[in-house]
Amino acid sequence: MNKQEKIQEVLERGVAEIIGFDHLKSRLASGKKLRIKLGIDPTSPHIHIGRAVVLWKLRAFQDLGHQVIFIVGDFTGLIGDTSDKDSERPMLDQQTVRNNLKTYFKQAFKILDSKKTETYYNSSWLKKLGFLEIGQMADLFSLHEFSARENIKRRTDTGQRVGLRELLYPLMQGYDSVAVRADVEIGGTDQKFNLLAGRKIQPSYDQAAQAILTMELLEGTDGRKMSSSWGNTINVTDSPEQMFGKTMSISDKLIKNYFISATRVPLTEITKIIKSNSNPRDQKLVLAWNMVSQYFSDKIADQCRNSFIEQFTKKQLPTDIKEISIKPGKYEIIDLLVISGLVKSKAEARRLLVQGGVKLNQKSVDVSNIMLEKSNNILLQVGKRNFVRIK
Repeated sequence: MNKQEKIQEVLERGVAEIIGFDHLKSRLASGKKLRIKLGIDPTSPHIHIGRAVVLWKLRAFQDLGHQVIFIVGDFTGLIGDTSDKDSERPMLDQQTVRNNLKTYFKQAFKILDSKKTETYYNSSWLKKLGFLEIGQMADLFSLHEFSARENIKRRTDTGQRVGLRELLYPLMQGYDSVAVRADVEIGGTDQKFNLLAGRKIQPSYDQAAQAILTMELLEGTDGRKMSSSWGNTINVTDSPEQMFGKTMSISDKLIKNYFISATRVPLTEITKIIKSNSNPRDQKLVLAWNMVSQYFSDKIADQCRNSFIEQFTKKQLPTDIKEISIKPGKYEIIDLLVISGLVKSKAEARRLLVQGGVKLNQKSVDVSNIMLEKSNNILLQVGKRNFVRIK
């Protein structure tokens, strides 16, 4: 692609809306080096591919020669953004935030070029703000603007609590744009109000209002918005096998959106893949291969594809089943699922049992407990791809 075609793709691929479009397009065409900002709060230890959508857009701007700025919101993470929530997000404690963000830059650099990226923790400037400056920023907004937001209005209409703390979050994200002198800010469609806050605050600091580029949200493996709290994520920290298998489990209707938002396969090539593979399973094999390839390598992607075909098409068990040893005795199957690491909680285990998603020695199981003897060699399975052998 020539430069103009690359600019056009950056402005269109996976993009929901651009505020300040004409000005942004002309500045991109002029060759002016822009400062492109993205902030992510460490509300979970893992960056999932839904969040990676905006990171890939940041990388696209980086490849065009622009300066990208990646902010980890260690301070805003404490306050909590409820933009995508139907209830008040609880404040996180500082230790949880510190634990969550330990590898955030490393994860982001699976996508971004670390040598060409400015990185910040926003506590470095937000901690210094006083009531006077916060008050001056707050004066730019009305209560009505905040309360008119769809999810906030829904909560107030039903009598749910809306904390004053929640009103402060957009100011803080907006001030991030002031601190780094952003020309453009990228975010999901659920972030629009927060992005607009930066655009509104910047002129009061004698800065030009940033352009805003919002990205379509990526659905999780269960069809809902991808969210760590729902456990429907594909994480950039997943093993190649996990990433491949989870991608193969998505709904057929999500295939094209995943190609567009979660891979770098050219748009013209995506059309060819969809048309030439009428079977959705074959389309997903290509999708999963590309997902693993871009985070790992072509060779590893080949291995995952071959292993998946062997395991699920030919009904063979994987050759690398994890083995654990536990003390013989009487165990509830729910406890075994947690001990083995196949699930994160007893609640998840109960749900899977009810749904028939648990197998013992390749047979569906719903018994409450089993007796393990020293000679037992038990194969425990959750879903189609997660196995543990208990000895």
